[in-house]
Amino acid sequence: MNTLERLWQEQKIAIVALAAAIIALSSCLIVVPETQQAVIVRLGEPQRVVNRFRPNADFGQTGAGLVWRIPFFEQVVWVDKRVMDVDLERQQVTSADQRRLEVDAYARFRVIDPVKMYATAGTADRVSEQLQPILNSVLRQELGKRTFASLLTAERGQAMANIRKGLDNEAREYGAQVIDVRIKRADLPDGAPLESAFTRMSTARQQEAATIRAGGLKNAQIIRAEAEANAAKTYAASFGKDPAFYDFYRAMQSYDTTFAQKGSSTAIVLSPDNEYLKQFRGK
Repeated sequence: MNTLERLWQEQKIAIVALAAAIIALSSCLIVVPETQQAVIVRLGEPQRVVNRFRPNADFGQTGAGLVWRIPFFEQVVWVDKRVMDVDLERQQVTSADQRRLEVDAYARFRVIDPVKMYATAGTADRVSEQLQPILNSVLRQELGKRTFASLLTAERGQAMANIRKGLDNEAREYGAQVIDVRIKRADLPDGAPLESAFTRMSTARQQEAATIRAGGLKNAQIIRAEAEANAAKTYAASFGKDPAFYDFYRAMQSYDTTFAQKGSSTAIVLSPDNEYLKQFRGK
């Protein structure tokens, strides 16, 4: 008989008692991670919450770690402490201008009251299931007040804020807080409505471009006329000081235009006493 067998024979009762104590002790302790909230439920009634969500709580100071419980009498309901998503299936919504829109949306929420969540929904997945039809209803109501064009402008942000507020009011009944709501896509249905909308948008943009172009041409004509008037005024003021030089300068410009044409085979025949050639004769 070796040492282990002798020890077992001599200390059998003590070893069994020690093992039972270790098993009982391990069943009394649970490890609560930082990412989870633990609701301790005693005989169906929530007793306390471990690692409850608290805004701006420092990591390591939230209450996570080893926690005692009474075996068989107390169960642990785990509630995710992180932000979760609610994805809405593609829905058809009618806008204020009676256009049908295909909308994809989602919301983000977290559980801030796990006891209330346990009493009303049971699990976070059930909360997500409950929020889906509510998000659908709030989305339809809000987008039904707005035109399709408004969803392409900054007004879309206000619509999202209103939807988030309405969904958050309902989510509080389940112990949840809605953090954000976003529309991933808002498209017109395929077919005639979409082609008609594209045609209207193209026509509107062409009209807008024509209006801008006409305004630009008008401004260009005004600027050109003012510039020419200022130039004529400047010329008149400068050449008026020496009319003889102005006459000479204009004659030189005319000669340059008439006689200095490169590659031209045109011949001009003038008599020496022609008035046009008076600047060649000198004084």
